[in-house]
Amino acid sequence: MSYINNDEIRGVVLQCAGERVLLPNATVAEVMSRVQIRHAAAAGPAWLAGDLEWQGFTVPVIAFGQFTGLGSDVLAGPLKVVVLKALGGHAELPYYALLTEAFPQLMAVPRDGLLADASEETVPAGVHMRVLLGEQTALLPDLDAVEAALSDIVLLGTQEQ
Repeated sequence: MSYINNDEIRGVVLQCAGERVLLPNATVAEVMSRVQIRHAAAAGPAWLAGDLEWQGFTVPVIAFGQFTGLGSDVLAGPLKVVVLKALGGHAELPYYALLTEAFPQLMAVPRDGLLADASEETVPAGVHMRVLLGEQTALLPDLDAVEAALSDIVLLGTQEQ
């Protein structure tokens, strides 16, 4: 019998454009390193780094730092990505990936330990809020906004074919 602690939330902390990003562990499908991505067409948005083949799916890869306007993500050489399960229900977009600068860390976050960082009045586009994790901060991404932006591109691409 396994013990489940309902007072904790399992999370994964990524490093994107010099910022820590906290994702719910349940959204993570796989973490991969030394990935070669196919770079996106120049006509696409700067935050769409390209795509990769994974488990029979073509998975779009997002440079989250550029998506939010917080900075540039490393786009050269073998890359680390985190493949996420899309929650929007679009058959054309079951998965997408985020670039990460370092191997992600699994973290148990106490429910009462996840506090909003009140030092920032506005947060960047694509960010739900900045939170305090102990003495450091992390961004909680707005996954709905990320998926909406991606689905606009994916749905537009499938309609043009």
